Amino acid sequence: MSTPIDLGRPVAGDVVDLILEDHRRFEGLLRTMRGPHADRESARRAFSALHVAHALTEEEHVYPVLRTKRAISEHDAEHGEEEHAEGNEALLGVLEIKGTDTQAYEDAVEKLTAAVSHHLAEEELSILTPARTNVTSRVRDNLGEAFCASRNKLIDDDCGTLEKVRRIVGRAERKGILDTD
Repeated sequence: MSTPIDLGRPVAGDVVDLILEDHRRFEGLLRTMRGPHADRESARRAFSALHVAHALTEEEHVYPVLRTKRAISEHDAEHGEEEHAEGNEALLGVLEIKGTDTQAYEDAVEKLTAAVSHHLAEEELSILTPARTNVTSRVRDNLGEAFCASRNKLIDDDCGTLEKVRRIVGRAERKGILDTD
């Protein structure tokens, strides 16, 4: 994805620290998306790429390992996936709006902010804290390498386009993760 906003390109580290760094990036990008004098369009594109790459990578690489290591339950992993889907659905609402200078855009960003902020707080408490205390640093470092490789590749593959987010949300609806009402 071509964006002037630096999303970072970590290559290794403790997966918990890497995820927390992305969480802080989300918060910063959401502030920029709401800023009246900011480059909202660049922030919107950057947020979309990071959100999709981060969520897909957690679901494919992080949650399964944490479940195997009994740091989190199947319910925790499924709940994280549900919240990612809700975030993607709210993100789709932001991406579908033409321009960034309307009340509709601001309302959609507030909905996205609420969904993502809720998820970040919950994930940090119910998934990342147990991961830090119940998984060895060696496993967290190995998982960090896999997280970085997947996350960076997805960003390079332009994972946050409107069309790709539509497909991700549609897949979540078909799987019954999202209500279709």
